[in-house]
Amino acid sequence: MIAADNSKIKILVGKPGLDGHDVGAKVVVRALMDAGFEVVYTGLRKTPSEIIEQAMKEEVDVIGLSSLAGSHIHFCTKLKGLIDQYGLKDKLWLIGGCVPKPDHAELKRIGLDGIFPNGSKLEDIVDFIKENA
Repeated sequence: MIAADNSKIKILVGKPGLDGHDVGAKVVVRALMDAGFEVVYTGLRKTPSEIIEQAMKEEVDVIGLSSLAGSHIHFCTKLKGLIDQYGLKDKLWLIGGCVPKPDHAELKRIGLDGIFPNGSKLEDIVDFIKENA
């Protein structure tokens, strides 16, 4: 599907909902770019529709979310419906940020492939994408 060359992997990093904190997302974006990936950052306060529209427009391989506002389960549930509707089930789907451990099982059930709570190592995110995209 995707060559082993990281530059062939295109990643969208989205900031869902009313979350106005994006320093962490920008740090992750920079780390992914430094690892050789092509990265598109959505900017703040995006709806599920806006994130999916941009993922389709950019033809990304990975959809990553940064969530610090506590609405990750609600947002991911809405996003899952759009992923299914638009045939994007083959995209690697990740979330990072303030994602409490008790929510991990529900996020996996929704369909997320990787969960990276605050404190995750940047190299772990890079390695996960290399191994799974």
